[in-house]
Amino acid sequence: MIALTGNSLTLEEIRRICFEKERVNIAKTSIQKVVKSREAVENIVAKQQTIYGINTGFGKFSDVIIPEKDVADLQLHLIRSHACGVGDPFPEIVSRAMILLRLNALLKGFSGVRFVVIERLQQLLNAHIHPVIPQQGSLGASGDLAPLSHLALVLIGEGKVYDGAHIRQAREVLKREGIEPIMLEAKEGLALINGTQAMTAMGVINYLEAEQLALQSEWIAAMTIEGLEGIIDAFHPAIHEARGYPQQIAVAERLRNLLHDSRLVTSQGEKRVQDAYSLRCIPQVHGASWQALDYIKEKLEIEANAATDNPLIFEGGKVVISGGNFHGQPIAIAMDLMKIAMAELANISERRIERLVNPQLNDLPAFLSTEPGLQSGAMIMQYAAAALVSENKTLSHPASVDSIPSSANQEDHVSMGTIAARHAYSIIQNVRNVLAIECICAMQAVEYRGIEKMALKTRKKWERLRQTVPSIKKDRIFSEDIEKMSRLLKEQLDYGSSTVHPKT
Repeated sequence: MIALTGNSLTLEEIRRICFEKERVNIAKTSIQKVVKSREAVENIVAKQQTIYGINTGFGKFSDVIIPEKDVADLQLHLIRSHACGVGDPFPEIVSRAMILLRLNALLKGFSGVRFVVIERLQQLLNAHIHPVIPQQGSLGASGDLAPLSHLALVLIGEGKVYDGAHIRQAREVLKREGIEPIMLEAKEGLALINGTQAMTAMGVINYLEAEQLALQSEWIAAMTIEGLEGIIDAFHPAIHEARGYPQQIAVAERLRNLLHDSRLVTSQGEKRVQDAYSLRCIPQVHGASWQALDYIKEKLEIEANAATDNPLIFEGGKVVISGGNFHGQPIAIAMDLMKIAMAELANISERRIERLVNPQLNDLPAFLSTEPGLQSGAMIMQYAAAALVSENKTLSHPASVDSIPSSANQEDHVSMGTIAARHAYSIIQNVRNVLAIECICAMQAVEYRGIEKMALKTRKKWERLRQTVPSIKKDRIFSEDIEKMSRLLKEQLDYGSSTVHPKT
């Protein structure tokens, strides 16, 4: 059980809640903050003070005053009208993360919702009732209005939810689970949808997958180094300490640890003086991606504990301020950076694949084929990797540099952060497939060299993976092998992993 406070949620805790379905409870100190914040909203309504989103319209309608008798209807109309997302739904695990992050943000006590709203979000999370939320339609400011509206629909008994392998009407599933829909009151609709939780939820799931892939890319690269009899000297600590980047130093150290007892690696001058960059520069390139991931992790953990709706209520209601915390630019830039960082892992991986299969670049059988010419071997696997890498380059175009004014120019600069997060997710899936291809090729290459000469750590990986993806004895439908290998790489996250990458 993880206690939510609104201030201390970590990516490791999000992983446990999302991937391991750990339950959550609410810290008592946070309940008190929520109650006081709600009292402030009720006082504002009772005194008929004019405060944006409580008794005014939204966006360009902010100057339209809403009578007290209509403030509840205002919230209902808001949710229904803003639930206009389109396209395929977010993965269910992202929907779960979205509930968690919205709940955590409201617990900060700046949003003015009743405790029953908090309670319902907690119930959805613990009962594994996840809204079906279309991916497209958010500008990333004023927050993720469309996606979060689809989440809010479920609280009022509308919209759709995942139910095992099926999608059902929310009202049916809530009734079955004994959860009563709620009637939203003043400020609550706006507090639920005016925030960055869609892009941040997608971003967190991206990070958890990306971090795991970055670690996997290292032992896969180590196996490739063995398959190509790479030069171990390039990972000597002195080289990397001379430059000084901690992440580069750490990658080099992990490679040395993976390969320290290998009899397949060579020394400088033994077979060649230098390796190609795709082998020699693994610490520099992968290390740069780790630098980006460290930056991204920091921004995601800040945003996961941030108050991102508008207006925010301070000092027991004495101060109510309309600001712009809903603007997703910090996460938009982080997600665009993630796209570049992960695309580069695939770029260099594809070049290693080429070195494994190209007979002009190695002394292995052409395309790792058992009968070159009659059997094509891994030839077209490299094509597939190249296609994925090319697609990643298109997806890597930054979304955060774009902005289209909305709400009659009231909202005249937006982040497009959710687009960046969605594209980052697509890139990550492509990267996993490229790494799966490299892994298949590297496993085949070390067989030619002699698996008895492999390092203990890489050989253990080889033995485990060979149980699912057999050696290539003759041509077969390699698409199935790539899918199996990719699934194995993904399952290492699903069944638990630390979100703190090892320093050594």
